[in-house]
Amino acid sequence: MIPMPGRETPVWSDAELLECVMVVPEAPDVKTFSFRPPSGATFVYKAGQFLTLDLPVPGGNVQRTYTISSSPVSNAYLSVTVKAQPGSVGTRWMLDHLVPGMRIKAFGPAGLFHLPPNPDGKYLFISAGSGVTPMMSMATTLFERGEDPDICFIQCARRPVDLIFRKKLEYMASRVTGLQLHFVVRDNDPYEVWTGYRGYFNQLMLGLMCNDYLERDVYCCGPEGFMDAVREILNALGFDMDRYHQESFQAPAETKAELTEFDDVVPQEDTQAQIVFASSNVSALCSETDTILAVAKDAGLNIPSGCTFGVCGTCKVKKVAGDVHMVHSGGISDEDVEAGYILACCANPIGTVEVEV
Repeated sequence: MIPMPGRETPVWSDAELLECVMVVPEAPDVKTFSFRPPSGATFVYKAGQFLTLDLPVPGGNVQRTYTISSSPVSNAYLSVTVKAQPGSVGTRWMLDHLVPGMRIKAFGPAGLFHLPPNPDGKYLFISAGSGVTPMMSMATTLFERGEDPDICFIQCARRPVDLIFRKKLEYMASRVTGLQLHFVVRDNDPYEVWTGYRGYFNQLMLGLMCNDYLERDVYCCGPEGFMDAVREILNALGFDMDRYHQESFQAPAETKAELTEFDDVVPQEDTQAQIVFASSNVSALCSETDTILAVAKDAGLNIPSGCTFGVCGTCKVKKVAGDVHMVHSGGISDEDVEAGYILACCANPIGTVEVEV
């Protein structure tokens, strides 16, 4: 709708149904749905916020929340990008049945996970799976402001084919100098060459991808376990967590009272711990920020080691009792951790810990 002289274009409110105008496949079981109000009203929202859709599934309507993946700079339309999870109902209906021309009820936008009003800082976006959607909105917003942004963008996925928005991100990165892309995948695609990072995101990768991460504001979104691991990495590296922001797949916050308070274990330099080296009949007092390896060396004990930052696995030892805080870089398997093994180079004692050394 072209505004008439003396008239302002109306702003959309959730009293008006939204019409689906385009559907774009993004990845396996992932599609982007674009909406416009039939009245021609424009959208007002912040990059990173979400929308709640009222979906007419068989058996009765359900409400599902989706992060907006488009940029508020382009306010004539609004897009959400959805990925079907096992057992999903609303998202599965959208992927199978929602087509251009259909109109649905929507509520919002809302949410506190978004860019600040004047986003002129340095950013580190870390995402996994469909958690990339708010990062896409934020990155596109910074790109479309007409200034060279300063973004380190890290996206993790199971396979290269699962990297949502890869082509669009690569296009934006080819037009500015300040958008640095880093993709991490766990598995290969058959008959396709992958030359990027492979494995699980870890602190070693972070240092290689973004060596000035301490100077950036971090925005993170993905499965809960992934975000827990990212916080552990940042805590272990001394990052100022007041500059860390995350969104949850399960319950995006609409008010400050709903914001998650993290109960992360962070080793403290002024808190005393004790390590008992059972096989050597040696006990040593230390700080929680000391590693098992460092304390063993100070006590004259030899634990074979190599990289000293959790990659090679040379310093793997058996923990007999107690708790440690360990942030490694892939040098130990989940099965070994479950069996009680730790990497001495990156394990910090919490209270009294006994190891087979």
